[in-house]
Amino acid sequence: MSVFEYIALDEKGNQRKGFIDAPGLAAARQMLREENVYPVDIKPSVPKKESALSGMLSINLWERVSAAEVAVFTRQLSTLLGAGMPLVPSLSILIKQAREGLLKKTIAQIRDQVNEGKSLTDAMSAFPGIFPPFYLNMVRAGEASGTINLVLERLADFSENQQELMGKIKSAMYYPLVMLFVGTFVIFYFMAFLVPKITSTFEDMHQTLPLITVLLIAISNFLKNYWWLILMVLAAAILFIRYLKNATDAGRRAWDSMKINMPVFGKINRKIAIARFCRTLATLLQSGVPLLAAMEIVRNIVNNVHIGDAIHQAAKDLEEGKGLSGPLTQSGLFPPLVTEMIAVGEQSGTLERMLNRVAAAYETEAQTDVTKMTSLLGPLMVIFMGLIVLFIVVSILLPIFEMNQLVR
Repeated sequence: MSVFEYIALDEKGNQRKGFIDAPGLAAARQMLREENVYPVDIKPSVPKKESALSGMLSINLWERVSAAEVAVFTRQLSTLLGAGMPLVPSLSILIKQAREGLLKKTIAQIRDQVNEGKSLTDAMSAFPGIFPPFYLNMVRAGEASGTINLVLERLADFSENQQELMGKIKSAMYYPLVMLFVGTFVIFYFMAFLVPKITSTFEDMHQTLPLITVLLIAISNFLKNYWWLILMVLAAAILFIRYLKNATDAGRRAWDSMKINMPVFGKINRKIAIARFCRTLATLLQSGVPLLAAMEIVRNIVNNVHIGDAIHQAAKDLEEGKGLSGPLTQSGLFPPLVTEMIAVGEQSGTLERMLNRVAAAYETEAQTDVTKMTSLLGPLMVIFMGLIVLFIVVSILLPIFEMNQLVR
């Protein structure tokens, strides 16, 4: 069975596009005709590869597979295999259930390759944008140990846990971010377009204006005349920072150092990275991946160069027969609670359980810290914007009061 991509016309002459699963090209045409659909163009479906530019700009959003879709696919495949259904029929069922899109085409390609004798890991490795090395190594370990359904279940649990954590953190940040953007826009519009109309009346007063009013007029004129320059500078700064972060090692290290050391946010970022390290390492070990291989996989998942270096050094020490907790303690990036629990896990043979406990604790702490931070950001932004409004009001009213005193 193969997947074919088609363009066809229905009985009313409306164009339809989609995919159909059939054993061959002629069979696909016949199946479409039986549905009263007349194919105009039909060809084997091959997943499109994104160009580097489109991937960098993230413009082909409709040709992407989300982490949530992969998690659902993993859970469904685990359930089918756990029920005793063979791999190829399980993939065929998932193809029928999947909605039209890249994931459906990908599953079909995987099914075809497995049907030709390849392992599930080898078939999935052709799609690195959908199945990362972490995912592939766990599937490989599951196939080697004969527990692929259990490994897939752990993978689904892990993905759903990570999505839930990041979803809660993002949802907590929505309110202050919306307040920031709306408040900034309102104040900018007021300063650049409304204040000049009000302060223009002061030009006919022929008197010395208060310093605060002069400052308001200067800021207002600058925003009105050079708003485009401000946008250009902001855009250039963002592009420059992204270039340094992504294209240079020094820039990436500086950025990652700032992420874990900056006030308030640094503490949260460090907790999230540690929780991800512990949860991922525990999941890999429970799935049968060797510790050294698991450490190298986790190094690329924590999304921080400095923490990744500490993990890499710990892996080197493991090769020399040393423990895991010592190198992590020496790095200074892992709190004593983490390293002590890892040490207890190593000594008692319950490393996976200890890592999961640490991950759960730090995920909860990170979520609590974000909630506290966002609950404080709202009032702080209201106070800050209130001070700006007070500055504008005082700057406008002060010359009026002085004029009234002169009249008297």
